[in-house]
Amino acid sequence: MHEQVFVGRIVEEALRHGNVEAITIEVGELAPIPAAELERALSVTGWALTVRTTPATINCVCGFTGRPVVTDKGHDYTVFHCPRCEQAFPAIIEGKDVVLKDVTVR
Repeated sequence: MHEQVFVGRIVEEALRHGNVEAITIEVGELAPIPAAELERALSVTGWALTVRTTPATINCVCGFTGRPVVTDKGHDYTVFHCPRCEQAFPAIIEGKDVVLKDVTVR
């Protein structure tokens, strides 16, 4: 149900720009909501939607910096680890956010 929080914030921000026709959203690979769920929830707006998944970057205690291995992703959770040492949940540098990138108005 938390996707409704994301949808509400996205819709609110998009409407600040005027009569919305289309939006582009970037969903980080480690965001708390899968891109497909967000896209489904936003489909009720009737707007043209572009939803992109952006790759994540982690920084592990073993010194590795790069993409994590995502082993499971669902509603409100993502399980990932370092590909070098398999440390669970290393620090996320980027790829955990949901960002409204573009709004097209009529």
